[in-house]
Amino acid sequence: MSSHPHLGQSKTAHHITHHITPVKTYRIIFILLGLLLFATVLASELPLSRSGHLIVAMTIAMIKAVLIVLFFMHVYYSAPLTWVIAAGSFLWVGLLLAFLTSDYISRGWLHNILGK
Repeated sequence: MSSHPHLGQSKTAHHITHHITPVKTYRIIFILLGLLLFATVLASELPLSRSGHLIVAMTIAMIKAVLIVLFFMHVYYSAPLTWVIAAGSFLWVGLLLAFLTSDYISRGWLHNILGK
């Protein structure tokens, strides 16, 4: 007999699906995100090429996105299928960014060949 007749689940099953993340974890992730933001600002001052700045900024942004997905979106404590879906999503975004970056980098090169 279910204790939640509307949901068709027992009270125990409902509690198993939710993980309570300690506030300390959120604070640590928040501090890491702030440090990575500061690293992004510092990296913009480095003597790199335009594409070098883009690669460094995108790398830092991907690290921040992974932290957000794992801890703020609770993927870290989720079922393996959620991990697979999240990894597939990151792979898809990575492919899109790779094609976008290659297009962005090759535009100046293409203009030099065509003489425009």
